[in-house]
Amino acid sequence: MRRFALLSVVALTLYAESFTAKWAQPIEPFHVAGNIYYVGSNDLACYLIATPQGHILINTGYERMAPQLRASVEKLGFRFKDIRYLLTGQVHDDHAAGFAVAREASGAKVVIMAGDDDILAHGGRGDFRFDGEISYRACPVDRVLHDGDTVTLGGTTLVAHLTPGHTKGCTTWTTTVNENGRRLNVVIVGGVSVNPGVKLVHNPHYPGIVADYERTFRTLRALSCDIFLGSHGGYFSMDEKLARLKAGAKENPFIDPAGYRQFVDASEAHFQQLLAQERAAGR
Repeated sequence: MRRFALLSVVALTLYAESFTAKWAQPIEPFHVAGNIYYVGSNDLACYLIATPQGHILINTGYERMAPQLRASVEKLGFRFKDIRYLLTGQVHDDHAAGFAVAREASGAKVVIMAGDDDILAHGGRGDFRFDGEISYRACPVDRVLHDGDTVTLGGTTLVAHLTPGHTKGCTTWTTTVNENGRRLNVVIVGGVSVNPGVKLVHNPHYPGIVADYERTFRTLRALSCDIFLGSHGGYFSMDEKLARLKAGAKENPFIDPAGYRQFVDASEAHFQQLLAQERAAGR
């Protein structure tokens, strides 16, 4: 039995390494809409918001992605040193482990939602799910955000919406862009999934997790969305939309309000299914 358990752990570890390696595969950076550019990997979404007074970077991916992240920014014609603010949708390592490197390379201010700020500042320690399992280089936080706070630079304003559950300070960002004379609402979803091993019922490390997820889905439903983006490319069917963009689609494929609503519906349905299963098992 012990040998079987050990083999299971090894298999899961190899699977996780394979999965994360696929997520981090480099792709060509591209223009999304307005002043928003995609500079992330195959699935780990990183966004450069370019302005005349410097730039904002949302997410960094893993620390080992730092060279490709910088190369993507510079391939688009921007300077990494012109990044003024570093933001994130969540502080798990696949989105924030590169913050310390990006901060050193750019001199940017690190701006993080309350609830996630201490996790980033302690390199992953204190995370309600991955404490003791996953760590990364600690990064100082220059400003702590609260729900509804804004980050403004060069005529662009981003609004931070607290959408907790996936992490305690998980953040969904909204802004507007001008696309061919149209003013469009952009939503960048921080995270909605329930990670394997997370307890929803009677979680001693996160007693309010169910109420927080429910709050998140209410918040997401209330947002007006034209351009749908998120922390993972898989959230918004990036591969399929990018293929359409490269094929010369007449309308920007990332304009997808229906896809946004479907994503929120499916994510909430899955959460409710997991919650019902846990409650039934508890009875």
